[in-house]
Amino acid sequence: MSNEDTPVNNKPSSVRMNMFFFAAFVIFSILIFRLAFVQFVEGPELTYMETSRNTKDIPLAPVRGPIYDATGEVALAYSEPVQSLYVLLYEDYRNDDRKQEAQELADELAAVFKQFNPGDNEQPDAEEILKRLDLESQKAHGYTPRLVKSDLNMKEIAYFMEKKSEYPGAMVLEENVRKYDPDRVAVQVIGYTREFKGQQDNLDKYREISKSEATERDPGLRYTQQEKVGVDGLEFQYQEELRGRSGYQSIDINLRNLPEGTMQQTPPEKGYSLVSTINKEIQMAAQQAITDELRKLPNAVTGYAVAMEVDTGNVVAMASMPDYDPNDWDYDKIKYVYRNGTMASFPPDDSKKHTESVVLLGSVIKPLSVLIGLKEGLFSTGQTYYDQGYATLGKDGRKVRNSHSAFNGSITARRAIEKSSNAFMIDMVGKGLYNKYGATKGVEVWDEHMKEFGLGVSTGVDLPKEYLGTLEYNSDNDESGLTRLAFASFGQQAKYTTLQLAQYTTMLANKGKRMEPHLVKEIRDAEGNVVKKIKPKVLNEVDFADAYWNEVHKGMVTKVSSFDGFPYDYARKTGTSEQGTGPNKKENGVFIAFAPRDNPKLAIAVVVPEGGFGSVSASPIARKIFDAYDQVYGLDGTPKGKKDQEKDTE
Repeated sequence: MSNEDTPVNNKPSSVRMNMFFFAAFVIFSILIFRLAFVQFVEGPELTYMETSRNTKDIPLAPVRGPIYDATGEVALAYSEPVQSLYVLLYEDYRNDDRKQEAQELADELAAVFKQFNPGDNEQPDAEEILKRLDLESQKAHGYTPRLVKSDLNMKEIAYFMEKKSEYPGAMVLEENVRKYDPDRVAVQVIGYTREFKGQQDNLDKYREISKSEATERDPGLRYTQQEKVGVDGLEFQYQEELRGRSGYQSIDINLRNLPEGTMQQTPPEKGYSLVSTINKEIQMAAQQAITDELRKLPNAVTGYAVAMEVDTGNVVAMASMPDYDPNDWDYDKIKYVYRNGTMASFPPDDSKKHTESVVLLGSVIKPLSVLIGLKEGLFSTGQTYYDQGYATLGKDGRKVRNSHSAFNGSITARRAIEKSSNAFMIDMVGKGLYNKYGATKGVEVWDEHMKEFGLGVSTGVDLPKEYLGTLEYNSDNDESGLTRLAFASFGQQAKYTTLQLAQYTTMLANKGKRMEPHLVKEIRDAEGNVVKKIKPKVLNEVDFADAYWNEVHKGMVTKVSSFDGFPYDYARKTGTSEQGTGPNKKENGVFIAFAPRDNPKLAIAVVVPEGGFGSVSASPIARKIFDAYDQVYGLDGTPKGKKDQEKDTE
């Protein structure tokens, strides 16, 4: 066949054409995707950057939302509007000629403040006003308005509004000052606010906010250095919800970074409000009860109480006394009391103004010791133990005695709780775990049970800076495993917070559900609409036989005189933990209870460091809290306060 008759093969050129069209399709797809991304994703940011080249947005602090008590009507923290004088510097006052003009302005303003505040030596003088004007722009950019004076009175406001043309750059702006209930309701729970500039290096939350890209793009999220932010308590925990959004003033600037033209203002947005679980009436009863007891006790200077609803986890009272006036902050006066001692740990101070806030539990651990012994099969509910008033430990036969060396004779687990037998706990629980598991594993098993009941782990509370406890039974010391288990069994080997103790008591009451304690039950928007409800949450459950729970509940019947006449059957356990020896020996009062026994509504834990016997120092506080709760909500579901009101109207 001749070459002319050979068919031409076009396959290579077809492949190249297909590849070309495919490549073109990919390129155009990428371009379309990029254009869409720029328009819809990066568009707002690019627009903002473009408009901000010659325009600056100066944040105005938002209006912080209030914090209410459980009724939703009593404001425990709120923002009060005040009028402040700001001055915007339109000129560079760093040269000598302009400095004289600034001095004259400062003299005039000082004279105005003195005129409308005669006899008030706290008014800023001309020298102070010059500092606040920050002529060298050391504290703020040249285009940033300078705060000259806050909280103007009505005469000052009227004067500057009338004389506006005579003071170019002067502006009267509304700001907000954070105020707190003058009755000092749960002040350590509510927390406090401080200027943002002092918190960036101290709190990770604010350091992240100040550096975030979202903050850079959105003026509403931007903080000023002078803006007040939450530092502790609910103020800190719910900072984002409470804060709202900044307003801002938009102004054109020139090449010297100074403002020109008129300023456009976008008002700030009010933050959300919190409805806390704290009931003011119950909280005040708890605070007063602690204060009254501290006056009677020779060595105690602090006291703590937490009241927690069994079914919901609502903390209706959380009292750490003494407290302070958050409207009159003076660190030197309040440095020993501004922290929440119900969930924090701080050592005692030498001046005796404060005692250690976290103490050994003492005998209040015994209901749990018995539960562990029953669960681990170390003894049965009907088994008896002969209590001769002491138990022996070690090869030397060291004796560990009951309180007052009480001889109890033949007792069951139930009676061991009632009689608070140290000997039973050591021989039947501590030694029992040691014999079953050995030293290392025995301590691990004990630790696992403690943490199942919220002792030594976070309670999950919606408050910052929670202390998890001091677990001495896990420490590397010279004590043997047997000794640690023996002393742990009757409450002498670990220190826990009052909040942890309240969660543990709640778990005893509801037979094994570890409820998450919370201090906020609702979050509302500025119009009062509920945007979030905090629902009860079970963190974990333990599976113990009902017979074990019944045995423990029946044992929680120790005689407590402060509850004489109490109209409900209730479960309780007193405790007196000992720390130190000889002249340094300290006895801490501890008390737990829940009521009513058969249908528990409220669990309470009280700790009075160096208060002596828990039955004397701590139980009267719990009684008054139960009574207050009965008045407000009713331990049987019927508020007694309403009944009293009905009787008065008949």
